[in-house]
Amino acid sequence: MFDLGRTFLASVRRMPDAVAISDGERVLTYRAWQDRILAVAAGLGLEKGDHFVTVLQNRHEAATLHMAAQLAGFVITPLNWRSSAEELDYVLADSGAKVVLFEDATSEIVDSALPAINVDRDWDELCAGPLVEPISRAAVGDKSVMLYTSGTTGRGKGVPRTQAAERAAAMAHVAQNQYGRGEVTLGVMPLYHTMGVRALLASILINGHFVCQRRFDPRQALSLIAEHRITNLYLVPTLYHDLLASPFFAGVDTSSVRKLGFAGQAMTDGLLRDLDAAFQPELFVNHYGSSEIYTFTIEPNAARKPGSAGKAGLNQEIRIIQLDAQGPGDVVGECEEGQIIAALNGDESFTGYWNRPDADEKYLHDGWYYTGDIGYWDTDGDIFVTGRVDDMIISGGENILPVEIESVLSLHPGVGEVAVVGLPDPRWGQVVTAFIVRRGGMADGADEAVDGASLDAWCLQSDLPPFKRPRGYVFIREVPKSPVGKILRRMLVNGDYALET
Repeated sequence: MFDLGRTFLASVRRMPDAVAISDGERVLTYRAWQDRILAVAAGLGLEKGDHFVTVLQNRHEAATLHMAAQLAGFVITPLNWRSSAEELDYVLADSGAKVVLFEDATSEIVDSALPAINVDRDWDELCAGPLVEPISRAAVGDKSVMLYTSGTTGRGKGVPRTQAAERAAAMAHVAQNQYGRGEVTLGVMPLYHTMGVRALLASILINGHFVCQRRFDPRQALSLIAEHRITNLYLVPTLYHDLLASPFFAGVDTSSVRKLGFAGQAMTDGLLRDLDAAFQPELFVNHYGSSEIYTFTIEPNAARKPGSAGKAGLNQEIRIIQLDAQGPGDVVGECEEGQIIAALNGDESFTGYWNRPDADEKYLHDGWYYTGDIGYWDTDGDIFVTGRVDDMIISGGENILPVEIESVLSLHPGVGEVAVVGLPDPRWGQVVTAFIVRRGGMADGADEAVDGASLDAWCLQSDLPPFKRPRGYVFIREVPKSPVGKILRRMLVNGDYALET
């Protein structure tokens, strides 16, 4: 198997004059990008196996540093550019990093005894030295990247991944999304996130053009789609929602986009329907996975079967076990909910957390990774992910998961966004509550402004079991989300939101 450094060099030799990456006015061919990467690999002054941290937006320098690490055998840890100084200090200490690279936008959080390089000011100097020889110094078993999980329940966990696992994940991404040579990818998913890294590596494998968008803005994203004739989008549902909601969408030619993919969280039935109508894609993939194991399952026709996460990916085996299982053999029957677990010996898998034996003990058991997700098999053998173990609402002794309710409410023409949580209640334990962002303007089919009574009637006439319908509706300005678009339900439970005015 090739390591990622040799993979990149092979792509350069295959099509040296093809455009590899663009970032605003800067456009680099594969040959020109190789020279820049080789110069940076030398300029960092690191030894093979050394760790370094980046705190950068999705700019060409971030992608260049990622590939320099693969060629030189360094270990890159890209960190959320919105992180706090405390989070950065923790990651620098935990990872054992030798260098931190940042930009003007993140300079306020960098106060470290480590060597620190500001790419806005020092990049040309970093690239000015002699190039290292164009060979890969890494081996497939070497660490490639160490991502940190979001840390929603405490300190983030380091997820070290080998060159082999990263290349297998990128190859699977190409195959499962049916990418062809020369695809043009909107590079907006953060390069500190597994989706962003995968989009970059997949683009390199197929001599594609990776179009950097430093931070997501719907109008700019639409402009980049039209300007560069973007052929595929791989985004979290929130970003798709914002694209369609943009007042500029209707006036932009998006016909070049033929392949859609999403991951990171479930997509509501309403958004699936709207995206399918707006883009009419040749392929619409729901990718279900994680930082630890890139692919769990793939649904290649998401709009045809809303809610389906499909079947196990090319490099994976999946089981669903009882919620109180004693081991991975306690599997559930058809249409019975349980916890989803994934094989740890698949090609895309990590081998354990960094410096966190407590996390290994919690999530890794007898060769299986316990995802913490709840789901079931349907009669076709497809998986439906119905929620997180931690998101379970227990109301009056009934177990209720938010996803099913959110999908029903998302189909109402007056609903723009929806998030469902359980709020504390002295009688029921928790009461199902829907937080609603009204759709802007008067949507088709909406005779009057949406309110709690109309939404309750909508749920009662749907297939949703009556006991699951919300008992309360709160109309808010926006649904709180993480930097990569995941709903932050704990903020809704804690009252950390702004009411609609």
